[in-house]
Amino acid sequence: MADRGGGFGRAERGRGRGRGRGRGRGRGKVEEKEWVPVTKLGRLVKEAKLQKIEEVFLFSIPLKEWQIIDEFMPPTSKKLLDEVMKVSPVQKQTSAGQRTRFKAFVVVGDQDGHVGLGVKCSKEVANAIRAAIQVAKLTMIPVRRGYWGNKLGQPHTVPCKVTGKCGSCIVRLVPAPKGTGIVAAPVPKKMLQFAGVDDVFTQSKGATRTLGNFVKATFAALGKTYGVLTPDLWAATHFTKDPYQEHTDFLALHQKKI
Repeated sequence: MADRGGGFGRAERGRGRGRGRGRGRGRGKVEEKEWVPVTKLGRLVKEAKLQKIEEVFLFSIPLKEWQIIDEFMPPTSKKLLDEVMKVSPVQKQTSAGQRTRFKAFVVVGDQDGHVGLGVKCSKEVANAIRAAIQVAKLTMIPVRRGYWGNKLGQPHTVPCKVTGKCGSCIVRLVPAPKGTGIVAAPVPKKMLQFAGVDDVFTQSKGATRTLGNFVKATFAALGKTYGVLTPDLWAATHFTKDPYQEHTDFLALHQKKI
């Protein structure tokens, strides 16, 4: 037989068309370095000055580091769940041809009133999923829950009718009685489960086949639940110091002088 080791053959290329090109769908373990916070909020959370994530949402403090969510909900506790909704290839026309990347939609939530949505592009699927999870943690919002009828037991549904829109997709959430369950399509149903809503009716319009806009419209609707001032919130507000003001002495310790 002729020796096929030389020439232009493919015998000794060493890289085939298999699965070894880094396009796995897993959240492969990456070498984790110790988190060094760079924001004031990160420093407070790292030193356990804040005990609950509600203290962050109460004063509308922006989240700039996704590790803050991991401090409140450690991965070891398995309290924060994540779900890859869709991974789709997207292309860009360049002078050298078409450049293909992968776009990932990821939903995270603790099934107790907190949910986030992350969208990210990357050359590899695994990197896109990993980055989308981090973006979802940064965009996490509180979801207000309420009752249908008598206020017995724990809140189980949305407090009022809310509507979210993205593109042509319109999603409407309607309160439902206990035992109804989540009456929704698979896409918004997963997000509502992660948000901790047990019973709700939904209505959708538009091109719901576009999963990206569909899930964004649901996320927008959930974000409006705290935007409605219901009568139980009419009581006088008792103002407290925000975390930056309360822990101002601690933040001034390691402050760099310019």
